[in-house]
Amino acid sequence: MARTAAGGAGGGRVKGARRPEVRLPELEPWGGGELEPDGDYDGQAFREADFAGQDGAGARFMDCALTDCAFDETGLRHARVLDTVLTGIRGVGTDLAEATLRDVELVDARLGGTQLHGSVLERVVIRGGKIDYLNLRTAKLRDVVFEGCVLVEPDFGSAVLERVEFTGCTVKGADFRGVTMKDVDLRGAAELGIASGVERLSGAVISMSQLLDLAPVLAAQLGIRVEG
Repeated sequence: MARTAAGGAGGGRVKGARRPEVRLPELEPWGGGELEPDGDYDGQAFREADFAGQDGAGARFMDCALTDCAFDETGLRHARVLDTVLTGIRGVGTDLAEATLRDVELVDARLGGTQLHGSVLERVVIRGGKIDYLNLRTAKLRDVVFEGCVLVEPDFGSAVLERVEFTGCTVKGADFRGVTMKDVDLRGAAELGIASGVERLSGAVISMSQLLDLAPVLAAQLGIRVEG
């Protein structure tokens, strides 16, 4: 299930993201142990589990809830996370390269150096929390909402963004080099800092105040010298 985000349509000028509506069934408590490569986790509740350094490459999480779990240096390459809620997770160097996240809510995460390059995110809400150095290079994001979170130096290099919204979030030092955008709504960002790739904002909508803030970067990109 999904719904279109209210206020994202921009008066018809930009299409709003379709948000996930995750309705979890009655969950079974996870039995413990370590993650397994290509493991299949269905309808399970993980609480305060420590997966640091474990290998769960290719694992599938469906209709799951992961709460206050640690993912430091956890290998989840090619994992599939479907119809799942992740709350209060934390970790440095989590490897989710080429993973698939569909109908996912990520709430109050504290992550650093998360690898999501080459991944596919569809109907995903990232709400609250702080993510440092998020690597989304060459990823495909469709119907993704960044809401009330802090993103420090996120790398969207050569990614494809379609119906992506930034709402009440802080974005510092974003890298948009080579990115392709369609119906990307940046107007709701509380702070929008772009380190590179400002010329790739075609397909995005920004506010007048954001335009003024970005004017020096745009002028530099166009080779315009502003004096006086």
